[in-house]
Amino acid sequence: MRSAKFITLEGIDGAGKSTHINFIKQYLTQNKIDFVVTREPGGTELGEKLRELLLHDPMHAGTETLLMFAARFEHLQNIIMPSLNEGITVLCDRFSDATLAYQSAGKGVSEEFIKMLQKYTHASVNPDLTFLFDLPTEVSLERLKKTRVLDKFEKEAQQFHDNVRQSYLTLAKLEPSRFHVIDSTQSIDTIQSILKNVLDKTIK
Repeated sequence: MRSAKFITLEGIDGAGKSTHINFIKQYLTQNKIDFVVTREPGGTELGEKLRELLLHDPMHAGTETLLMFAARFEHLQNIIMPSLNEGITVLCDRFSDATLAYQSAGKGVSEEFIKMLQKYTHASVNPDLTFLFDLPTEVSLERLKKTRVLDKFEKEAQQFHDNVRQSYLTLAKLEPSRFHVIDSTQSIDTIQSILKNVLDKTIK
């Protein structure tokens, strides 16, 4: 019997996570794998309310970090852990890696502080597989301008996005068995072929 997996998607804004999460959903459906799709911040009624505050309201970076983890704790207790315990795979758009990338590398919050919150919030629950969609920041910012109204993170200066990207790549080097870094400048077909190959090895 296949065990449930906790799969996360990470990357700077504009790297194509939304497109590729749909492909992964199709893959799981075709392979008759029970799954839930969720996102951070968000995922629960409270989490979605906090998401609106986090994406649009100005606040201290420390406050932002605490609210991220408040939403995450609610998410874990109500969606992620119950699903995994029932044998249901969880597909999540962002998780704690994003907080290290955006709030620590991007905004200067202590990495030790974030890791302390990680330990308290989800010491026993971490992703089994993380797809990191990587893209040069100038390309991502150009994509964003063409596709949507920007939130407060997307409006940050390029140096912020450069720092976030480098943090993600550093995290991937620290955990090569969990992370799969994908060059998002490749064609959608190429990327989806890579996703399928990794999922075949991880899920089946």
